Amino acid sequence: MHQKNNLPPLAALQAFEAAARLGSFTAAAGALNSTQPAISQHVHRLEADLGLRLFERQPRGVRLTRSGQQLYESVADGLSRLAQGYADARQHSGSAVINLVTDFAIATYWILPRLRRFRDAHPDVDVRIITSQQPLLPDQAEADIAILFARGSTLQAPARQLFSEAVTPVVSPLLLDRLQLPAQLESLTELPLLQLEADYHSGWFDWPALFPRLGLGRVPREAELIFNNYTLLLQAALAGQGVAIGWSPFIEPMLASGGLVALTENRLGGDDDLGYYLAFSSHQRLAPQVLTLADWLQAESRAKRGAS
Repeated sequence: MHQKNNLPPLAALQAFEAAARLGSFTAAAGALNSTQPAISQHVHRLEADLGLRLFERQPRGVRLTRSGQQLYESVADGLSRLAQGYADARQHSGSAVINLVTDFAIATYWILPRLRRFRDAHPDVDVRIITSQQPLLPDQAEADIAILFARGSTLQAPARQLFSEAVTPVVSPLLLDRLQLPAQLESLTELPLLQLEADYHSGWFDWPALFPRLGLGRVPREAELIFNNYTLLLQAALAGQGVAIGWSPFIEPMLASGGLVALTENRLGGDDDLGYYLAFSSHQRLAPQVLTLADWLQAESRAKRGAS
């Protein structure tokens, strides 16, 4: 006798689990590359099907009800077992897909230019890059590995440091020519400043912190353009719209091509604990291919430091 399958769609369970884990439909949408209305609809259908309220809606996010907490424990365990079983099957299939979550800037300026070399050396391993505006650990994004800017001592996951913080002010030579300014540190007080939103950079250098370190005293004015995306900020700098705080792993190719020039040869470092980290899942066994990718990324970062 055929038994009817009473399970809800996998997408609905994933939406519920992400919303419960992150405490927000919006954050769940970001983690699943979906939209907030889609997550809300999945949860609403689960609640209608069960005849239960799973979440208490709050001004800032959501909180599980008692029934929701019970369901979450079962769903989280089931999805974890499913993911692990799929990963185990992948290992025996002769090929592997590694999910790597990171921000758009490091994906664009550091990973993608190097990825072909990894694929040439490891043709049986595919790397799927997931980008997020917010720093996410692997378990928050259903990924195998993450690269994120963080304070290493507070990371709630196994991690290795990839880069420590090192910055310098950079500007387009076209802007310097237009304003008839020399490529030297003193010009910084005359240039329009480009800045990341505080909520985005979360510990990165900003201009009020950088000016005293450069011996220039206080910032003479507010930033003229503010971005929530470092890639856009660098594009604005390349277009001659202002001076940017250049993070070394990202700006070296632009300095080499002449698209940007540094106003000082110094690279200013911050707290040694701050930087970009490789982070791993706390709940899943690490596949050999994940460790291979991690070792390769670390070797690439060491090679860059040795060449600089």
